[in-house]
Amino acid sequence: MPTLPYPATCKVDQVDLYHGTPVADPFRWLEDDLSQETAGWVEQQNVVTFGYLEGIPYREALRERMTTLVNYPRSSAPEQKGPWFLFARNDGLQNQPVYYLQRGEDGPAEVLLDPNALSADGTTRVAGLTFDRAGRHIAYMVSHAGSDWQQIRVIEVDSRASLPDVIDWVKVSAIAWQGDGFYYSRYPEPAEGEGAYSARNDDHQVYYHRLGTPQSADRLVYHDPENLQRFHILGTTEDERFAVLSISDRGKGKDGNALLVKDLRDPHAEFLPVWPEFDDQFAVLDNDGDTLLVLTNRHAPNQRVVRIDPRHPAESHWQTVISEREEPLEGVSTTGGRLFAQYLKDVTSRVFAYRYDGTLEREVELPGLGTAMGFAGAHDATQLFYTFTSFTAPATVYRYDLATGASSVYRAVQLPFDPSRFETRQVFVTSKDGTRVPAFIVAKKGLVLDGNNPTILYAYGGFNVSLPPAFSALRVAFLEQGGVYVQANLRGGGEYGEAWHQAGMKEKKQNVFDDFIAVAEWLIANGYTRSDKLAVQGGSNGGLLVGAIMTQRPELAKVALPAVGVMDMLRFHTFTIGWNWIADYGSSDDPEGFRYLYAYSPLHNLRDGVSYPATLITTADHDDRVVPAHSFKFAARLQEAHRGDTPVLIRIETKSGHGSSSLSKQIEEMADVYSFVFHNLEVTPTLK
Repeated sequence: MPTLPYPATCKVDQVDLYHGTPVADPFRWLEDDLSQETAGWVEQQNVVTFGYLEGIPYREALRERMTTLVNYPRSSAPEQKGPWFLFARNDGLQNQPVYYLQRGEDGPAEVLLDPNALSADGTTRVAGLTFDRAGRHIAYMVSHAGSDWQQIRVIEVDSRASLPDVIDWVKVSAIAWQGDGFYYSRYPEPAEGEGAYSARNDDHQVYYHRLGTPQSADRLVYHDPENLQRFHILGTTEDERFAVLSISDRGKGKDGNALLVKDLRDPHAEFLPVWPEFDDQFAVLDNDGDTLLVLTNRHAPNQRVVRIDPRHPAESHWQTVISEREEPLEGVSTTGGRLFAQYLKDVTSRVFAYRYDGTLEREVELPGLGTAMGFAGAHDATQLFYTFTSFTAPATVYRYDLATGASSVYRAVQLPFDPSRFETRQVFVTSKDGTRVPAFIVAKKGLVLDGNNPTILYAYGGFNVSLPPAFSALRVAFLEQGGVYVQANLRGGGEYGEAWHQAGMKEKKQNVFDDFIAVAEWLIANGYTRSDKLAVQGGSNGGLLVGAIMTQRPELAKVALPAVGVMDMLRFHTFTIGWNWIADYGSSDDPEGFRYLYAYSPLHNLRDGVSYPATLITTADHDDRVVPAHSFKFAARLQEAHRGDTPVLIRIETKSGHGSSSLSKQIEEMADVYSFVFHNLEVTPTLK
């Protein structure tokens, strides 16, 4: 019998027919995020959830400890444009980082933009700050309360004045300057009464905005009314010679993109296809005069760089600049006439500098084994800046001298705790079919392998996304209590290139779950933990992972933490940009897709009378990527099916989205998550 007074969730007589199979959907009404009934259900669930959390005696002390841990100054790597250095800085507990400009490396840093002043509660975020070619203007994107909807605004650099230009209904877009304006991508404004945070997004269009004119005067650049479920993202090369249009057709299950190019020197030029198909991936890195340097996985699952002449784009004319290697090529940046190729070697960074003709200049000597990011800059740069981090080293900014190849610390980080108390090891686990799966284990030095350690196993496993080492001050609150944090690199991700990704897609998705189970069982067999001391955690596609693990192996872990998960695998493509995930998941509209999606869909595989783990589902009211209906329906069904003493709760954040919309909300949520974990793993933390 349930131990908590869960709200009664009414059921409706909704049955859908999928290729001859009837599927009940009794909680369909929770998909209506605008209804009073859904709002009432959310309020009742939060009363139960926060009542439970407030009863955990150390919850507030844990929140205070996490606030202390994250209270240290940190900065991004600067972007240099002419004399200007642009960077973001958080003094410690600011909800959003503040953007600064300084003239030269030694000039005083002056506030350019403070997102914390844009909303009373600090939930307005700023991203994508982009200089125009002359360095006179910066365009940037604003999002409110965690939504994926963005608004573009513009600042004049010299005066710091905000211009009246405002662009609305932007989503999945670049800001691509050309002349006295910029290109951007948007959707039509939702119809009145239509849910802007849940309605499906169709008809992605590209426009050009000229500074000083209203959005209504913007020029339509590209529109494809015959293919409404495509993304159209336009960029320009640094010299503004070429406009590059990338088009993806993921709604039809295609995992690549077409590439079209326009020579902007000719005012009458049209977009010409460089690559017209959608099965392979292409990204223009830069132009080298009349030719384009392109990163692609065409005939190279681990990616390579080729030179393409857009006037003669046939594949037979391509020239290889950087050949495919055994390690996957995660990305390539350009600076000072060089290509900085960033590889993964067993999920840690390796970076090599090449000339534009493909000559290898040198390997960049990184500070250690971890994750390096950045390496971008202007054509005339003589130096660049990058960040390096690991599980035990905070993100630190380094300067790299292009002539000598020497790296030096540009901005050191002083932490309010000693990270040297912790250590990281990497292990390789054999999955069900014999595949070698890596995982990182982070814990206090001197860990005793007696099976009694509280452990969180985190993973993602999808969309070609890699999970390399990364630092988290908030995680220290778990580690310093004797906790073990494990990050598994499952198939479906990009850790070993496109073949690794494809091994966890569509009908092969079960491989991802098998990999996760194998890591959990290895941890138990090797004395790190045991099932009653194990929590499983994941967000978004990782939330789906946790939901599937709960239904397939409910006894594997004591605690489950599915965050913003895709839980209804039969209807995900009917909300916002969910159709974009068909390329990775497949679709229930297809008979074969329905068969394997229905077989693991978390919502549809919960069974009555099963004792499930103590579960804290987390979602947010403004999540318009994985709409909260997924979590709502999963929570309602789980509360109905569960027959055990452990709690099944859903924590629904307000004014937040697919991830916390402010630092204060992030601290509050993670304090609740760790409190829930400690309480249900029967660990009493020692807090001052």
